[in-house]
Amino acid sequence: MEKFFHKKLVRDKLPEIIKATGEEGEVRVMGKREFEGELEKKLVEETKELLGVPRKDLPKEMADVLELLKSIAELHKIDFKSVEEKQIEKRKERGGFKKRLFLIWSSRKAGE
Repeated sequence: MEKFFHKKLVRDKLPEIIKATGEEGEVRVMGKREFEGELEKKLVEETKELLGVPRKDLPKEMADVLELLKSIAELHKIDFKSVEEKQIEKRKERGGFKKRLFLIWSSRKAGE
């Protein structure tokens, strides 16, 4: 049997899916600190995938990113509703991105 080493965070049901197809695999449970780091890596991976997909695949890739954001919130015991409230608050204060504005220059430093 050939082994392919993935060494990355996977979804909870993947071991069952692998077994159901007659394949084999090995997983382990991570500690909180390692899990946090792997969530961050996975978020970067999934965000990169989101940026390169055809329009028809956007909902699937967006769902992956959303799942990771919710998992990060849960890890830090942040109610996701409070994240959504912050989103609304920021939109009221600073706007969203509907106008498609591109800042060429300003006399104000970024982030101020």
